[in-house]
Amino acid sequence: MQAVPNPPLRSFTARCDKLSRVLLSEVQVGEPFEPVKEPPPKDTKKFIAIWDTGASNSVISQAVVSSCGLKPTGMAKVHTANDDRVAATYLISVWLPNSVCFTNLRVTEGTIGGSADMLIGMDIIGQGDFAVTNYGGNTTFSFRVPSCECIDFVKNRPGQSLDSGDRYPGTSRSAPCPCGSGKSYKRCCGEKAPPKH
Repeated sequence: MQAVPNPPLRSFTARCDKLSRVLLSEVQVGEPFEPVKEPPPKDTKKFIAIWDTGASNSVISQAVVSSCGLKPTGMAKVHTANDDRVAATYLISVWLPNSVCFTNLRVTEGTIGGSADMLIGMDIIGQGDFAVTNYGGNTTFSFRVPSCECIDFVKNRPGQSLDSGDRYPGTSRSAPCPCGSGKSYKRCCGEKAPPKH
């Protein structure tokens, strides 16, 4: 029986040169597709997305619907801070700055404040690791997929590496690193992991 390879680790970091209460990144949106059967759509559009850990699901604006020529797939009851309503749902593919694509993502149409046309909710954030820091008066947020370790600010004090343990348990130290770097595990993510006996 052949082992299923771990998906490559992909990540991105967005920085703001001041303290920010709004986390924004660029995304690309296109029609849904089946990665095994179909090539990615060539006609994707760029939008600004706001990241919101308080939102259960992702939301797109009317501008995204119009620009991408999306057709509704149904309706859903939506609960927001201001009201409860029924909204149209759509299936989309969304690409984050780290080239990770979420295909056939069900989103609702809604109003998004500020300059953003999409809201990234926990349906995406919950599939990886997400961290926000405000060190030196500058807000930085970082996201990676797949989740690969527990970030624990109590256990890992400032100045200590967060990568002090075995990131991919069960990986042979001489095997190619599961993160997709092309290096051996012992020369990449397993460098700080204790040797297996």
